[in-house]
Amino acid sequence: MFRVPFLVALTLCVAFGGGIAVSISALKASTGFGSIRLGPWIAYPNAQTADTDPYAKAHRARAGRLLYGKAEGMRFTAETDDTGRLLSGACRYDIVGNTPPARFWTLFATDSADRPLTASETLPVALNAWSVLREADTSFVIHVAPDAQADNWLAVTEPRRFRLVLTLLDAPTANSSGAIELVMPKITARGCGHA
Repeated sequence: MFRVPFLVALTLCVAFGGGIAVSISALKASTGFGSIRLGPWIAYPNAQTADTDPYAKAHRARAGRLLYGKAEGMRFTAETDDTGRLLSGACRYDIVGNTPPARFWTLFATDSADRPLTASETLPVALNAWSVLREADTSFVIHVAPDAQADNWLAVTEPRRFRLVLTLLDAPTANSSGAIELVMPKITARGCGHA
């Protein structure tokens, strides 16, 4: 007597539960389609536009974050160095080169849930176009390390995986297909642990 209603209820629970779990994992997995990859740096130039795919719209709504308009800026993230190894807070890295042309840029580190990493109030957890020290040819070297470094230092003190976020604001190539031709700074590993 109760067998059929029980099986129907069980089927509905599995279907709804499975559908919700798959939807949440899809939203966590990606910002959407249409990414561009420049070395280890990845950007989603269409994620902020009206033409974006439904996954990117849902990701944006779930995160509750206001994104830049296509002509305002572009956000690049890197989870690996130039050799493809995942970034780890137990290692030291050098970010070498130049940013693409932009009126202003920022660089900081986040955890895997996209929350900015915080050290103490006295350590540099972010750099920008106005605070970075440059070489004579306008290039820069930014040291990403848990211990103090000379010149440009980005402190990542937690020994776990992290990602780098480079945001270009008011970049002339943000609203064109020329983003694929940009040259991004290189991320080079300098050793892990006390090496």
